[in-house]
Amino acid sequence: MTDRIYARIAGTGSYLPAQVLTNEDLAQRVETSDEWIRTRTGIRQRHVAAEGETTVDLAYQASLRALEAAGVQPEEIDLIVLGTTTPDLIFPSSACLLQHRLGANGCPAFDVNAACSGFVYALTVADKFIQSGAAKTVLVVGAETLTRMLDWSDRSTCVLFGDGAGAVVLKADSETGILSTHLHADGGKKELLWNPVGVSAGFKPEEHNAGVRVLMTGNEVFKHAVKALDSVVEETLEANGLDRHEIDWLIPHQANLRIIEATAKRLDMPMERVIVTVDKHGNTSSGSVPLALDEAVRSGKVQRGQLLLLEAFGGGFTWGSALLRY
Repeated sequence: MTDRIYARIAGTGSYLPAQVLTNEDLAQRVETSDEWIRTRTGIRQRHVAAEGETTVDLAYQASLRALEAAGVQPEEIDLIVLGTTTPDLIFPSSACLLQHRLGANGCPAFDVNAACSGFVYALTVADKFIQSGAAKTVLVVGAETLTRMLDWSDRSTCVLFGDGAGAVVLKADSETGILSTHLHADGGKKELLWNPVGVSAGFKPEEHNAGVRVLMTGNEVFKHAVKALDSVVEETLEANGLDRHEIDWLIPHQANLRIIEATAKRLDMPMERVIVTVDKHGNTSSGSVPLALDEAVRSGKVQRGQLLLLEAFGGGFTWGSALLRY
């Protein structure tokens, strides 16, 4: 029997745009308040991409930091997988644009669109490439400019989202790394969280902002998210024969503090062992898990050898988890 190959995180990186939009700032634009937003979501502020600043710009900065942390040169990259639902262009993919900017031309590069689960989906794809021997060094990115598709007059959605990017470099390792990943989707819940325009379905120029906007039934999304994350956490533990108390850190999708707290409670995990960054940057969709991971690593909280559980839930619906030994 051959020894198993693992995908180990060799370096992490993240980037947030310079412009900060606080809850107080939003209260000047729409009928809301700092207290209303904080008590319902845990969000205090979010970052907004500057005029002309794109998803690939954010992804590039996060990638540079991850590559530096991993001690990897762009020409060593065998594959780039970028999770995003806000690509720069319809085509070529943002991963291809990022690849050229990094100077990693030649390796395969593609986007994965799984909304807020995009990074976990991208990480899973990268893990399979490494396990199969098809790649040894992979750049995985989650990057979004979601504020470009918000209706700033809709207080139920505009207070939730922000822009940002996170990245990891995975390297093949015989010792430790990603232990398992678990992905799910349910397209039947489409209209609870979606953006109702597209190339084939068509744009509607007569609608607000050409119809490009996020629509969400918040209370329904909350219920489905908590249930789905409970299920995937149980699935992950069972697949690895683990007790929930063996997990050192929970690194969840940063959408809503109440969803994060519900998942932590299910794991019987104190909030001190949960990485929370939603207060600083809101819901950055596929950027949120790698942003939280990078902060956890650079702050010194997460140490080599610890067991991490990453999880996310997004429009589609999509949801998934990754269990890894850092």
